Amino acid sequence: MFKIFRRRKTEEAVKRSKDTWFSKISRLFERDTLDQDTWDQLEELLISADVGLVTTEKLIHKLRRRVDKEKITQPEQAREVLKEEIVAILNPDGRSTGQSYPRIVLIVGVNGSGKTTTIAKLARSYKEDGRAVLLAAADTFRAAAIDQLKWWGDKVGVDVISHQAGADPGAVVFDAIQAAKHRQIDVIIVDTAGRLHTKFNLMEELKKVKRVAQRVDAAIPQQTLLVLDATTGQNGLSQARHFTEAVNVDGIVLTKLDGTAKGGIVLAISDQMNIPIEYIGTGEQVDDLAPFEPRDFVEAVLS
Repeated sequence: MFKIFRRRKTEEAVKRSKDTWFSKISRLFERDTLDQDTWDQLEELLISADVGLVTTEKLIHKLRRRVDKEKITQPEQAREVLKEEIVAILNPDGRSTGQSYPRIVLIVGVNGSGKTTTIAKLARSYKEDGRAVLLAAADTFRAAAIDQLKWWGDKVGVDVISHQAGADPGAVVFDAIQAAKHRQIDVIIVDTAGRLHTKFNLMEELKKVKRVAQRVDAAIPQQTLLVLDATTGQNGLSQARHFTEAVNVDGIVLTKLDGTAKGGIVLAISDQMNIPIEYIGTGEQVDDLAPFEPRDFVEAVLS
């Protein structure tokens, strides 16, 4: 039942991408023959869908090599190979996030990416799995960020550890870990500041938060999830690089995928960053978050 629900959520999220670009890609393979024009149009459509030039060239090279090696002549067969190669890209040998508990989940990302809403969605998801959850309001640079997290905490029924605006983010994380130990919490989700990723001081603050959590209890595993807005397209790659350099990102949460026609950014991130996409945002409601399954995604956009 959960797999069916997840697949439906994925289909809803990628509908615009499918209708705008990927349906055109799929129709390329409804022709009678494969020729150079097919490959040229495929390249153009993939780039237009935000897959990016580097990943597009790599994908087409692998596809054509397999078509030649396996002596494929039917376009429909080539489309199935294309699906397989895309799934392979979306299964990078990235960082292992594990599922051990208790755990600390550090949420990073620029302002406006949907970071706080994602925290609420994750908290709800963990609660539905029977996990005790605590939120830490470590974005202390904006009073509005603290208030927003508290509002979401009330909405999903999860306590929030917070200090006053301007307080030390590391102190918030320290208190959250201590509170979690006393309350037998399974998951601490930490909100962090989200100024522009080019700001040196932001990256230093994120590093500090990670160090504090490590010092308080090195036995508790940490997972760092980067929240990226799918509508920013190739700029998301730049954000991913900056955050990964600073805090060693373990996984990506791609939000607002339902709000863009260029869902190919999913491929670009997986290919060029070698970081797994863990979740995709499938809408604006608190339950609109789905674990990312490459096969479901590919079937949804190229069916």
